[in-house]
Amino acid sequence: MENQDYININKQTWNNKTDIHIESEFYDNKSFLEGKSTLNAIELLLLGDVKDKKILHLQCHFGQDTMTFSRMGAKATGIDLSDKAIERAKAFSEKLNLDTTFICCDIYDTPKHLDEKFDIVFTSYGTVGWLPDLTKWANVVSHFLKPKGKFIMADFHPVVWMYDNDFKEVFYSYFNIEPIIENEEGTYADKIAQISEQTIGWNHPISEILNSLINDGLEINCFNEYEYSPYNCFNQTEEFEKGKFRIKHLGNKIPMVFSIEATKK
Repeated sequence: MENQDYININKQTWNNKTDIHIESEFYDNKSFLEGKSTLNAIELLLLGDVKDKKILHLQCHFGQDTMTFSRMGAKATGIDLSDKAIERAKAFSEKLNLDTTFICCDIYDTPKHLDEKFDIVFTSYGTVGWLPDLTKWANVVSHFLKPKGKFIMADFHPVVWMYDNDFKEVFYSYFNIEPIIENEEGTYADKIAQISEQTIGWNHPISEILNSLINDGLEINCFNEYEYSPYNCFNQTEEFEKGKFRIKHLGNKIPMVFSIEATKK
């Protein structure tokens, strides 16, 4: 598959989702604009104090987490493929009088659009599954990190993406053997939204993710797996503790999320 095919298809999908997501209860943008932090305990545990740190947020959607970093005293820059999402992110940042920078580009092209080094490179929840080549991804992460800079990642576990939407059957391989092409009705943020889109993604096993970072000069300091998701974005879920969701009929039998802290040597 030509790169431009998946980029154009996914960009259009995310452009079409942006306004629906902004208006959804899932993103609760009203509370965010009133001051609510959008970061979760999983990533906050690894981030530590970000005051006065320079942070690059890859695949930031419409920038809630990026702007949360700004509210925490960081100098934050957000990157996303969707021009609609970046347009809305810039508008919100201006409305909130935040010094947050947003750039629209394909993640692999980020070095063509930005010439800085960062204390922290951050990415979270629904990220590498949109990318075909993790060697190129890790190169971008390493490129933007200062020596001894930290890479922080929290994302849905690749085991989750093996299942059909109702977690009844294993549909896809755990391993990255081919593109996953799906036609989706609605969206994770609003399952009854009147939207029908095609997406193209890839499932990357944990070994591929870790080794891509190691091979690009990052030292893995911490790797965690969690039996829950902090987001209620899947079907057949139960909230077994406040803010913790898992698949009801699977319970704690599968990992839902993982996190990584790595340092550039």
